Amino acid sequence: MRAAPGGTGDRRVVAGVGRTGPAVVARSRAVGCWVVLATRAPLVVEEGRWETPEHVFSTVAGDVGRGQGPIRLGCSSRRPAGRHVRHAACRRRRCRVVVTGRGAGRARPVRIVDVAALAGVAPGTASKALSGSGQLRDETRERVRRAAEQLGFTPDGVGRALSSGRSFTVGLLTTDSIGRFTLPVVLGVEDALGAGDVAVLLCDTRDDPLRERHHLRSLAARRVDGVVVTGRRTDPREPVRTDVPVVYAFQPSRRPEDTSVVVDERGGAVAALAHLHALGRRRVAHITGSERHAAARSRAEAVTAAAEGAGVPLVAGPLHGSWSEEWGRRALDLLLRQVPDVDAVSCGSDQIARGVCDRLRELGRSVPDDVAVTGFDDWDVMALASRPPLTTVGLEMHEVGRTAARLLLDAVAGRPRPGTVVLPTHLVVRGSTVG
Repeated sequence: MRAAPGGTGDRRVVAGVGRTGPAVVARSRAVGCWVVLATRAPLVVEEGRWETPEHVFSTVAGDVGRGQGPIRLGCSSRRPAGRHVRHAACRRRRCRVVVTGRGAGRARPVRIVDVAALAGVAPGTASKALSGSGQLRDETRERVRRAAEQLGFTPDGVGRALSSGRSFTVGLLTTDSIGRFTLPVVLGVEDALGAGDVAVLLCDTRDDPLRERHHLRSLAARRVDGVVVTGRRTDPREPVRTDVPVVYAFQPSRRPEDTSVVVDERGGAVAALAHLHALGRRRVAHITGSERHAAARSRAEAVTAAAEGAGVPLVAGPLHGSWSEEWGRRALDLLLRQVPDVDAVSCGSDQIARGVCDRLRELGRSVPDDVAVTGFDDWDVMALASRPPLTTVGLEMHEVGRTAARLLLDAVAGRPRPGTVVLPTHLVVRGSTVG
């Protein structure tokens, strides 16, 4: 009798089972005992009995690398009387060694039941976790994903498509050719879909309706399961015309019954103002983008209302212009001519805020000692390169993408959620307000 080496949690590595590589030993919740699950190389299994503090399992000799396999595994539980009685579940399931078949030989490929056993879940749960469907906890999906990666599990794409009627691809339409907002959304979408081996097809419409229709026809020809639509503005857009489920990320649909995921811009603007008030700033101004943009309007309205509600109204009306550093510089000059003793500036974007900081430094005013400055967006290209780094409002665009992808999977599975989901923003405090 040889003792199985110890390990952490419910998983151990037993080097002696396979002379050509270690095997993974895990406690199977479905079976209720320890089983040898997998090795990532062709495996030569030695005959013997292996002991853990609670269970005993045995193997028979065999060379999986030459196509013989899977190797059967006997398993029994330790009883107080010292007898080892094989579990009924083990008799039914025939616990076995599973080999991925990498390298020489024709070993049986890893199946979903093997992934489920290593992850400690039912096969149906593992399938849902890898396909991105079902109501599962994130930690469960991640555990299954790690198990699949450890075993080298590759879903049969053709078989899955035929059996499910799905292509396991989704389209992502964007008007943001720069990628400033689209890139984190795409990363969030891929994080949510990657565990289910769902591919994302990115299409840049460049704000061209003809190009958008072309991409939609192309995605339809590829039989995508659904589409995520995003853009660089928060102005509501016309809904796209397609026969598959659609979720709008960051830029909502005009149609209230559509599914949209947006950020709480008003809440973010109010949080930035409250931060300035908490620092004792009472002569606050607001500089933002053009009134043509919904983002500029909503942020300015929120700041104005919150300032009046706090009994500390803005020292001047919101200054509207472009989303640029140049506008930040010019707007500050206009502001100082009206209110020379302003002690804080709330900006509608990081670009504007960086321009304000640069101009203040040129005029010999210290940031934040003389004038505190806040931005909006937490765009690291601007926020971190500013001198000093900007206190700003983070939009959680990565989470926007993740949430949109989950909602799309639910819609594809026949569980649509109409309406708008509003995700919170958060304040990132840096040197432009706190020295």
